[in-house]
Amino acid sequence: MDILYVTSEAAPFCKTGGLADVLGSLPPAVAAGGDRAAVILPLYGQVSDAWREKMRWHGYTYVDLAWRHEYCGLFSLEYRGVVWYFLDNERYFRRGALYGQMDDGERFAFFSKAVVSVLPMLEWRPEVIHCNDWQTALVPIYLKTVAENVSTVFTIHNIEYQGKYGADTVEDLFGLNRGDWYESGVLQMDGCVNLMKGAMVTADAVTTVSPTYAAQLRESAYAAGLDSVVRSIQWKFSGVLNGIDMVSYDPECDPNLPARYTAAESEGKTLCKAALQQELGLAQEEGTPVLSMVTRLVGHKGVDLVCQALDGIMATGCQLVVLGSGDGGYENFFRHAQNRYPGRLCAWIGYNEGLSRRIYAGSDLFLMPSKSEPCGLSQMIAMRYGAVPIVRQTGGLNDTVRSCQVGQPDGNGYVFAAYDAGAMLDTIGQAVGLYHGDAEGFRMVRRRGMEGDFSWDRSAGAYRNIYGKLLGR
Repeated sequence: MDILYVTSEAAPFCKTGGLADVLGSLPPAVAAGGDRAAVILPLYGQVSDAWREKMRWHGYTYVDLAWRHEYCGLFSLEYRGVVWYFLDNERYFRRGALYGQMDDGERFAFFSKAVVSVLPMLEWRPEVIHCNDWQTALVPIYLKTVAENVSTVFTIHNIEYQGKYGADTVEDLFGLNRGDWYESGVLQMDGCVNLMKGAMVTADAVTTVSPTYAAQLRESAYAAGLDSVVRSIQWKFSGVLNGIDMVSYDPECDPNLPARYTAAESEGKTLCKAALQQELGLAQEEGTPVLSMVTRLVGHKGVDLVCQALDGIMATGCQLVVLGSGDGGYENFFRHAQNRYPGRLCAWIGYNEGLSRRIYAGSDLFLMPSKSEPCGLSQMIAMRYGAVPIVRQTGGLNDTVRSCQVGQPDGNGYVFAAYDAGAMLDTIGQAVGLYHGDAEGFRMVRRRGMEGDFSWDRSAGAYRNIYGKLLGR
């Protein structure tokens, strides 16, 4: 099969979050199974010169978007068995950030229309085009307008970001017939344009990133207003659990770590913990558990629970490390908390890839109290590096973390159900209690996590099945 993935970001070229990790790993996993995989994404200013020097020029075209007539260049390079195509338009993509621009609707409408426009310029014809999140939601629609006979898949990575715009944008911005695409109900939702809804209705198959999240999206509490749409497409909707890059995230050979280790030979993890404490200014206490969070500091990540329970968390005797950025109120809370607990709490506001890996490696426990979590990669990375996860029972956290609280022989972490600071604090106390009271039991839980299979192989197989069904194979 010939698969073309469409995404607004992909590691290692450009990244703001988990979407880039997924689209950097899934296509190579599919290609490794014998199918042809390619990815197409914008040529942002953030793509380094080192990558640009490896690119091949294919040519250019002009893309018509309503009354706009815009240049689009096409470049490509090969990496990890996949062809990566880049669409060039400096006015739209040479910006200070990938997202958060006033004209994001126009920028990604151009990108979606350009994907369809450059298909004749590719050296092969895709049989399936797999789109991801609202930034690519117009691709299945634009394909219909030019009668391209190609199957489409649309994946919801986070339903809270839907691409909502005023009704007047249908013709003036997106260049679509209002009667065909808005009055018909395809793009219309609650009196405005909803691009994600349009892709969900139009695509041949719709997926999301974990089985539990797929079930939760039928409920209004999780679907951000699209639960009725989810229920209407159940016949073509499924959840496929994400994986992680087991080669990149490997404590045995990660160059970002001060020491290497494995599940069987874990002495290096003790050295990583000591080095992390020194790097972040924490007290050098080998017997004190380090609890960490690598997260966006936003509401649905459960940060409010941590703020409510902070004094109780610190009263357990652990050290707390927080790496992330987001809402200014949360950032300031943790800055202040760091001053209240010198030597015991470190808040690193921002993001640093190397530091994040040293935090995973130097931590004993990893906290993810999310209100909603479509899949989550951090809990899998944490387990890979030997940090025992403490998670709320939601989305992909429910699908990857098995509770060890009730004596299950395969338990690899700690789970709580209620979205409640007290429930979270009780569970943290249980984990800290095991750490102090049963060192061998804690090592067993840690080892189960490190030996878990979080690779993309299973996920790639599930997607191949979806592609094959669409193609009648």
